Amino acid sequence: MVKKPQRSIEEIFREDNRYPLEAVQFVREGLNHAVAKFHRQGAQTGTVRHVSGAQLCAGLRELALKRWGLMARSVLAKWNIKRTRDFGEIVFLLVENGWMQKEPQDRIEDFEDVYDFQKAFQRGFEMSPDS
Repeated sequence: MVKKPQRSIEEIFREDNRYPLEAVQFVREGLNHAVAKFHRQGAQTGTVRHVSGAQLCAGLRELALKRWGLMARSVLAKWNIKRTRDFGEIVFLLVENGWMQKEPQDRIEDFEDVYDFQKAFQRGFEMSPDS
């Protein structure tokens, strides 16, 4: 049974007070990006497709780098997102309040240490001596 939202996202995150609404919006956009990346056909037909915590984190990393480049880690840190677990905290708060769905096997631990933020947001931007 799908849980119906009882409170607005604004109310939920204002009360929780860990992450601003911009962070929540980014995670929701990142979910769409990850679904499109990992389930191209399903995304085009509107079929609901599940992505794992690791896939969502990968999609969020890609989207952040695309939007903000070298500033991605700084933007996320401003929103109090400093590790992949923070993405999971946002997702599970949305799940608990009926704004997202999860599969029975999904756990918050799926978001633990998916990648190191410092390394993940530098990769692709490091210059070699030959550059």
